Amino acid sequence: MSEIIAFVISPAPPPRLDKALGRDVPSSAALSRSRLSKLILEGAVTVDGVVVTDPRFRVAEGAQIAVTVAVAEESHIGGEDIPLDVVFEDDDLIVVNKPAGMVVHPAPGTPGGTLVNALIHHCGETLSGVGGMKRPGIVHRIDKETTGLLVAAKSDRAHHHLADQFAAHTVERRYLAVCYGLPDQNDPRLRGIKGTSFEPGNILKVQTMLGRHRTDRQRQAVSFTAGRHAVTRSRIVQGLGVPPCAALIECWLETGRTHQIRVHMAHCGHALIGDPVYGGRRKLSPKVIGEAGVAAVANFGRQALHAATLGFEHPVSGEILQFEAGIPEDMQELLRNLGAHG
Repeated sequence: MSEIIAFVISPAPPPRLDKALGRDVPSSAALSRSRLSKLILEGAVTVDGVVVTDPRFRVAEGAQIAVTVAVAEESHIGGEDIPLDVVFEDDDLIVVNKPAGMVVHPAPGTPGGTLVNALIHHCGETLSGVGGMKRPGIVHRIDKETTGLLVAAKSDRAHHHLADQFAAHTVERRYLAVCYGLPDQNDPRLRGIKGTSFEPGNILKVQTMLGRHRTDRQRQAVSFTAGRHAVTRSRIVQGLGVPPCAALIECWLETGRTHQIRVHMAHCGHALIGDPVYGGRRKLSPKVIGEAGVAAVANFGRQALHAATLGFEHPVSGEILQFEAGIPEDMQELLRNLGAHG
């Protein structure tokens, strides 16, 4: 089944057909420029009754446009009645606070029980179609065992606008983490690690390239010759232990690469507590954090990482939105046992 979207090109159109359509197509159609470009190439666009398949075609003011769009199909991914902690939702997007243990998107090893399955069930008929399919638009991910905020698009229009913001690094993402040691500017060891530096305010900056590990394809690795540019900044929120042998830190991303915070903090010698891939199991002295603290660290079953803040421009209204999610209970318990207060 398909529907025809008809409209007229307004005065002073852009020189290319795809750009002109992107400007003048009714917003209710929820068609992004990239989707319109594909429709042009597929022969689904007519200009004054003639099919045009060249996105660079020069269209004139007053031209009659007809775009044939297939009605969004049901996704092959099934919805599942999985409880969601919904922080915000409207017709265009949804923000959720993801729990530990939930994978974001189905994959061969995890075909069900994912956030996408839960979103398809939760959103139901409010999903207007992303790329011609009724499914949520996943524009970023957080690791299975990382908790916190994640935004998904409910329409093609919102999906591409949000994706552009992530690509331009204008989305605010701040994480809270518990790491081994105290990443402080007074530690001379840190200044000797390639890719690390300090900015005013005792802000640790780690700037490297990240890519697949040479021998373990499930891991990411720091490089200075290959991979993708990655920048992480962090600051100490609170030292833990007397003297401090761990710390609650706030991290924020200039780029968003797979496992970025986990890899960068391990690179500078301050791996996240509980990280099974990059953290290892360090021995902390009970004289510093007590027996309860030692046991809490040993038994913490995931990386102590929480996506606490998420801010972006609403893809339709243009309003600047910012959301916060409190530290989950397991991390709170870890902090209490490590001597955190307040």
